[in-house]
Amino acid sequence: MTRVLYELSGIEEGLLFSPFCWRVRYALAHKGLEVETRPWRFTEKEALAFARYDKVPVLVDDDEVITDSYEIMRYLDRRYPEAPLLGEGMAETRGHFFKHYAERALAPAMIRIIIMDLLNAIHPDDRSYFRESREKRFGCTLEELHSPSRGASQLTAALEPLRGQLMESKFLDGQAPAGADYLVFGNFMWARCASGADLVSDSDPVHAWLERMLDLHGGLGRNARRIIDIEGG
Repeated sequence: MTRVLYELSGIEEGLLFSPFCWRVRYALAHKGLEVETRPWRFTEKEALAFARYDKVPVLVDDDEVITDSYEIMRYLDRRYPEAPLLGEGMAETRGHFFKHYAERALAPAMIRIIIMDLLNAIHPDDRSYFRESREKRFGCTLEELHSPSRGASQLTAALEPLRGQLMESKFLDGQAPAGADYLVFGNFMWARCASGADLVSDSDPVHAWLERMLDLHGGLGRNARRIIDIEGG
């Protein structure tokens, strides 16, 4: 069986920082599925022409081509039903909430903190594209978007729901991790790999959860290449 994951890389092929790709990496590990990874960069659109898509992650599983991190997680549950990620019915709908929470509450706060680090972590050939596309999206320059103090304040407020849950259980999905944890944790891997910024204090209940998530699946997150590991990063 051939299973391939196309995922975003930075200034080195081993620097993999996309929050959406990290969701899928953890989902595959959760299922115990091996995968060959193919580094991809923002400007390599033609490499994904076969998928009729211009973003990663893209998962190729035999003859199946699946795009979008959440759809990949749903596909994995259908194709490999053991060790569910999202479940079905109301459980799957709950997973959709965590997807939106990560993208609409956490990401806007985090990007104000890490945006300039992120620009430096991106391959030089991609930086013009990244700047132009993101400044168009946000309606301001990256320098204007960059506001660590404002981002930290936003993030502190956005993490309140996690704190409540993690004071009652070890993981967002209860006593063991599953889809909700991976949907949210992908954003923290984004920041961890692309930036040296500390987003959560050691005394925060979220910090203990982050430590547990980093150690999952043989230290998948903890052993990941980071910008601070790269000379000059």
